[in-house]
Amino acid sequence: MSKKETNKALRKGGVLREVLGTSVYILVVLLVAYLVVHYVGQRTEVIGESMELTLMDGDNLLVDKLSYRFHDPKRFDIVVFPYRYDKHTYYIKRVIGLPGETVQINTDGEIFINGEKLEEYYGREVIKNPERAIEPILLADDEFFVLGDNRNNSRDSRWEDVGNIKKSELTGRVLLRIYPFREFGKVE
Repeated sequence: MSKKETNKALRKGGVLREVLGTSVYILVVLLVAYLVVHYVGQRTEVIGESMELTLMDGDNLLVDKLSYRFHDPKRFDIVVFPYRYDKHTYYIKRVIGLPGETVQINTDGEIFINGEKLEEYYGREVIKNPERAIEPILLADDEFFVLGDNRNNSRDSRWEDVGNIKKSELTGRVLLRIYPFREFGKVE
């Protein structure tokens, strides 16, 4: 093999090595992106007014899908979960009742946890319709009671079709508002 043929073969091998290296790099990037989207975080858009004034229609959120694998949701966390009857529709609500607690809403719109009035400031207005929560609701060891902040314009745990939410049904917790940019930051 002549020197010219040897150089040509080396260049050809170098190009092949470069293409292979780039292909592996792209494959690793795609794999990491897939793992992040499916197991760590997800972008979700607010559709509707049930969480006003905390979250507005059209807000884009970053949802932490990982932390609830290590600890339970806390009272007042904002969580995301799929609607039972349409897995493509996601609800965004605030955790009010925790596992093992009894939740009740009286006709004055006051929320009681284990018979004690819940002091909170998230509700946009006084609840006009307690629905099924007019009677005490005992939450199982893996269930949460959730409400929208816009209490009179929210489909939430007060309604039979939503009901109590099991921990296994939770997609995750709202971490950040990423859009609109002027509102970027942690959501509470």
